[in-house]
Amino acid sequence: MSTVPAAAPSAGQHVEVFRIGCSGPGDLRGVQALVDAGTLDPRRIVAVMGKTEGNGCVNDYTREYAAAAWCHFLAPYLGCSAAEAEQRVALVMSGGTEGVLSPHFTVFTRQPAAAVPSHGEKRLVVGIAHTRDFVPEEIGRTAQIDATAGAVRAAMADAGIADAADVHFVQVKCPLLTSAKVQDALERGAVPVTRDTYESMGYSRGASALGVAAALGEVDRAALHYGVVLSDWSLHSARASVSAGIELEGNVVVVLGEAAGSSSALRIAHTVMRDAVDAASVRRLLRDAFGLDADTDAAAIDRRLVNLLAKAEASPDGRVRGARHTMLNDSDINATRHARAAVGGVLASVVGHTALYVSGGAEHQGPAGGGPVAAILRVQ
Repeated sequence: MSTVPAAAPSAGQHVEVFRIGCSGPGDLRGVQALVDAGTLDPRRIVAVMGKTEGNGCVNDYTREYAAAAWCHFLAPYLGCSAAEAEQRVALVMSGGTEGVLSPHFTVFTRQPAAAVPSHGEKRLVVGIAHTRDFVPEEIGRTAQIDATAGAVRAAMADAGIADAADVHFVQVKCPLLTSAKVQDALERGAVPVTRDTYESMGYSRGASALGVAAALGEVDRAALHYGVVLSDWSLHSARASVSAGIELEGNVVVVLGEAAGSSSALRIAHTVMRDAVDAASVRRLLRDAFGLDADTDAAAIDRRLVNLLAKAEASPDGRVRGARHTMLNDSDINATRHARAAVGGVLASVVGHTALYVSGGAEHQGPAGGGPVAAILRVQ
């Protein structure tokens, strides 16, 4: 079962996106300043994607801190409790701003289009949905795959997207296993997918990504069973981005795409990095989808780029373009942290921005060692 916001959107949307820096996971002063200036209407917020400065691992509580801060911020504007705000707005907090990455929030607002747009183009739309909560033994297994697929379809409907080809990025926030959850399952006679809490993040991300792939028709549902998660890397989604965290029990899904009838002054397009140093694919994306050359049009990119949304991972075969890497063998720093730093640097070098949404752990999200990238740009 999946849920969508109580207020369904009209046939046409008007979406705005704000990238707002912060001095810490609970710092919403930049958000408040936009609200006070009349630039941002908090009642229109449908999703927030944050990059917080924790370690991005099991014990990263900056994600929970940021989500709680947003819930308490939104509650009075939405006329509900903080707990209810969490169900009405999709809050996706991704920990880890290693290297040059800068902590920030990407805020999505949505309202019905005031009139039928005259531009005749497909423009940015957004939809959200939530799955039910999972019991510990469902994480990383087919129950999570199927629930995620259902939520993606619900979020597409919420966005007004009928054709999966118009979906360019699906952001999922998923739960992980803690020692308490593992013990709960064992005491009930259930068997969790793993007893390793860090490993559970990969299983949860992987199963969720395969759910996205199934919903978008990238993978045949019949090919998906328990044994393929974190095993068959040929099964993946080119548009899934999944982040695991300790702050929730079910999946939160945000679908970003384009639709006719949208009056948004924004467009979105996507590509897939084949490995952690594949800057060329991002340059092609900017050129082919937006007509911008990363070198000669740097000023236009600086003016028009809202954000890059990307996944990063240390290649599971231990190599990048044939050369050995050591990210998987570092006992001091988790591989996901290395990957975020590496990919963050590569992307920042292309677009000249460091407040980029780069999430680590790309299991079944793009090819092994690579990952999806989406760019949101202003039309002018």
